[in-house]
Amino acid sequence: MKIHARRFRLLAPLLLILAVCCSASAAGRQFLWQTNSYGDDVHVIDVATNKVVKNFKVGPQPHGIAAPDDASVVYIAIENIKQPLGELLWVDPRTYKILHRMTIGPKPNQLACTPDGRWVYVPCNDQTYWVIDGKNRTLVKKIRTGGRPHNTQASRDGKRMYLSPMGSPKEVTIVDVEDGHKVIGKIPFSASVRPPALAADGKRYFQHVDGLVGFEVADIAARKVTNRIEHKIPQQYQGKSSRCHGLSIRPDQKEIWSCNVEHKTVHIHDITKPNYPEIAAIPMIGRVYWLTFSPDSRFAYVAVRSKSQVCVVDTATKKVVTHIDVGNTPKRNLVITLSE
Repeated sequence: MKIHARRFRLLAPLLLILAVCCSASAAGRQFLWQTNSYGDDVHVIDVATNKVVKNFKVGPQPHGIAAPDDASVVYIAIENIKQPLGELLWVDPRTYKILHRMTIGPKPNQLACTPDGRWVYVPCNDQTYWVIDGKNRTLVKKIRTGGRPHNTQASRDGKRMYLSPMGSPKEVTIVDVEDGHKVIGKIPFSASVRPPALAADGKRYFQHVDGLVGFEVADIAARKVTNRIEHKIPQQYQGKSSRCHGLSIRPDQKEIWSCNVEHKTVHIHDITKPNYPEIAAIPMIGRVYWLTFSPDSRFAYVAVRSKSQVCVVDTATKKVVTHIDVGNTPKRNLVITLSE
C-alpha cells in the first residue's frame, strides 16, 4: 500500500507516539515494594514518579521480600515476633490480594526465590532454612545451618542458593537447588555473617560480617575469602563504633553499595578494579539498613529505618533525589517490573 508524502507527514507524529508507547509498554512499569519491619504493612512506590501508589496490611512485622523475574507473585515473610511461628505470604502484585498464607518456622527473615519463582528459601529462627515449593505451596525440606538463619541469596541461573546464618557458624552454606536441595559446600568468613551480595556471574560472594565496617569478598570456586575491604569512616564519626547492614551490587555489575548503619552513610566501591576502591560515600539523614536498585541501575533506594523513609539516589551523580515517607522501621525492599 502506497502512502503519499503529505499523508505520511501528517501520520509521522502519531506513528512516533505509537512507537514510544509500544516501547514503554514492552518495558513495563516498575514499582518499589518497601516492607515496614516494626509495623504490619507494605508501601508500594511508582518508580517513575517516586509516589506511593499503595499501602496495604500484610501482618505483624513483615521482614523479607522476594519475587521471580516475571513478577507474577511477591513473597513476603511475616516475622510475627510475639508469636511462636511466622508466615510466608503469596501476594498478587497487581491487585495486592494475599493469595495464600503459609505457617512456617519462627521469626522468618530475608528469604530468596529462584528466578522462576518455583523454589523459596526462608531463614527461620529454628536453626534451619525452610525450602518451600512456591508453585504447590508446600514445605519440601529443612536445611540445618545452625546459628540464626538470617539472609539468603539466589544465583541468577537459579541453580544455587547461598545461606548466611548469623552466629557461631561464621560461614555461608551453598546449596544445589536442582539436586534435591543438597548442601554442596561452605565458605568460611572471619566472623558472624550478615547481609550478602552475589556477583551475577556467580564467581564472587560479598559478605558483611560482624566487627567490620566494610565487607569481605570470597572466591566461590575456591571457597575462601580473598579480600577484606574497610570503608573510609567520615571525619565526624571517627572513633564512633558502627556496623554494616545492607549490601547490594548494581545490576550493571559496576559498583557495590554498602549501608554503614551508625555512621549514617552509604559507601560505594568499584568492583571492576583490583582491591575494590571506594569511590564515593553518601551521607544519609538517619540510620540506614537495606538498599536495592532499579533494574536499569539508574537509581538506588535506601531504607532509612530511623526516619521511616526511603532515600532515592541517582547512581550516576551520587546525589540524593528525594525522600519518600513509608512506615514503621523500613528495612528490606525490592523493585519489581510489571509488564503492561
